[in-house]
Amino acid sequence: MSLLDELLKRNEEWAAKINKEDPTFFSQLAEQQSPDYLWIGCSDSRVPAIQLLGMMPGDIFVHRNIANLVIHTDLSCMSVIQYAVDVLKVKHIIVTGHYDCGGIKAAMKKQSYDLIDGWLRNIKDTYVKYSDSFDEQMTDEQRLNYLTELNVIEQAKNVCHTTCVQQAWARGQALTVHGFIYSVKDGRLKDLNMNFDNLDKINDLYHIG
Repeated sequence: MSLLDELLKRNEEWAAKINKEDPTFFSQLAEQQSPDYLWIGCSDSRVPAIQLLGMMPGDIFVHRNIANLVIHTDLSCMSVIQYAVDVLKVKHIIVTGHYDCGGIKAAMKKQSYDLIDGWLRNIKDTYVKYSDSFDEQMTDEQRLNYLTELNVIEQAKNVCHTTCVQQAWARGQALTVHGFIYSVKDGRLKDLNMNFDNLDKINDLYHIG
């Protein structure tokens, strides 16, 4: 059996198991999706949003990329955010990074990774921006963990700087942007207490009026 055949077999078994547990599950799922959450996470295969939150398909809208970046020239990410806010009317946008992130590790090194260099530069910018806050006594792991957390905070702010999020707040839509961090060592999520729910929480230079 090939690897692809194995995937199809696993899917068949999963669908049969779900259907046995709840014969109406797929018919209800096919009708619509109305999640309360948009999850912006890393593409790392060890960080699956649905599983680590204990949710089912349809419960959470997901966008993933290397190092969970929110870049305003990334039309894919911007489109996902706008659809989640304007169409799905999600109540929470959760930017989630994770410790031991390969993207963060790569950004801290002085070497080229070819095409991905432009992507990693956004993390390098955060590293430089907060360079004075890194303690000289930090170990390499501590520096990596700290930058990972800073990256989440910066990306959560970037979500708040988008036009659609600010327009949602202006019309009174209930929407909060959060920053979480995940540990692959113990499976636990931590809230970084970066919770934005109105324009007053962000620098007025980014306000769109």
